[in-house]
Amino acid sequence: MSGTGPQPGDLAPAFSLPASGGRTVSSEALKGKPYLLYFYPKADTPGCTKQACGMQEALPELGKLGLTVIGISPDPMGPIEKFAKKYGLAFPLASDVDHKVAEAYGVWVQKSMYGKTYMGMERSSFLVGADGRIRQVWRKVKPETHAAQVLEAARAL
Repeated sequence: MSGTGPQPGDLAPAFSLPASGGRTVSSEALKGKPYLLYFYPKADTPGCTKQACGMQEALPELGKLGLTVIGISPDPMGPIEKFAKKYGLAFPLASDVDHKVAEAYGVWVQKSMYGKTYMGMERSSFLVGADGRIRQVWRKVKPETHAAQVLEAARAL
């Protein structure tokens, strides 16, 4: 399965997932509000840490714009809670263990490392407008610059 998935203008696929801090995040609860879903491969790895910390730094500004940020990985809740605590991540990090949400967004893809192929999470983000439609899609995100890209797009919502 290659990285297809919803495009700008499409309705965002529905989701409901357990998240850090004993929360549940769902598209239902976010109705009428803009939000960013960012998919990352694994909690507490260098790229994912850079990306999460960048989002955390941008949070006050994104909050002023009324944007909710949700990180989603295939990790179980244990490692996610540890990751959130270790870096003081205030936004919810959700667990998509069966990768149903990742598949709905087309980001559960075939990857390869050291000649082995496997299925994994593509580092991608989806900016969803208050109308529930996807406004912007970032595929194969660069962790270092992503928060700045999101801020710029959120300002234009």
